[in-house]
Amino acid sequence: MSQANPVQQAIETKLHAELQPSLLEVVNESHMHSVPPNSETHFKVVVVSDLFSGKRSVARHQMIYKTLSEEVAGPVHALAIHTYTSEEWQQSGAASPASPKCLGGSKADQH
Repeated sequence: MSQANPVQQAIETKLHAELQPSLLEVVNESHMHSVPPNSETHFKVVVVSDLFSGKRSVARHQMIYKTLSEEVAGPVHALAIHTYTSEEWQQSGAASPASPKCLGGSKADQH
């Protein structure tokens, strides 16, 4: 596991092992938020897995949260989750929604 991004590596490893995705994207979006440089606190995950077949969005998200329980309880502050079956991914045009800009600020910004 790389020392440069251990949280992202752990997320990728666990999701690959648990969900057997045909596509997995894990994007560190921490730089878009009020956190120190090189943080690993905000992530976007796009998972295409046929294990999601017949499952509603809530059940899919629960699968991911269960898999990443250590990361969510620790260093990960925010997790944007986009889940698809292979068929849904094809129908989406093989694209997930863009993440919105951070609207929050740091406590240092508050007076």
